[in-house]
Amino acid sequence: MTAALKPKHQRLVLVVLAMVALIGAALLAIWGLRSNASYFYLPADIAAKPPTPDQAVRLGGMVETGSYKREADGVTIAFVVGDTKARVPVRFRGIVPDLFKEGSGVVAEGKLGEDGTFVADNLLAKHDEKYVPREMKAMTEAQARKTVEETK
Repeated sequence: MTAALKPKHQRLVLVVLAMVALIGAALLAIWGLRSNASYFYLPADIAAKPPTPDQAVRLGGMVETGSYKREADGVTIAFVVGDTKARVPVRFRGIVPDLFKEGSGVVAEGKLGEDGTFVADNLLAKHDEKYVPREMKAMTEAQARKTVEETK
């Protein structure tokens, strides 16, 4: 005598198994990505509570004017990223993005060194939010608005 499950119970078992599988997949994904997470810090955050030297982080802020220096090897640069509350020295070895310049925003990916210098593996330069295409630079605001309306 075999006791078969009623259809209602079969659906319940399938739903429970599906939920267990989804939770298991989510836990595996979180466990696998835990070492790849990169936290975003501002200079004030690093000054208040610095990350551990082995922790990969992103440092965002403004490149301070007068702080950009190219080292003798021609590939390494040093600059200071600051906000209104703190400053963090940064060292980067590699090709600098075209939009990277003093007085502009930057996001540096890397690790904080033992000496307090942020060693960047990658630089992301932020562009100006006031971008205007070449063709529209000479236009007045009214002409630019009319051109935009015509292109919709």
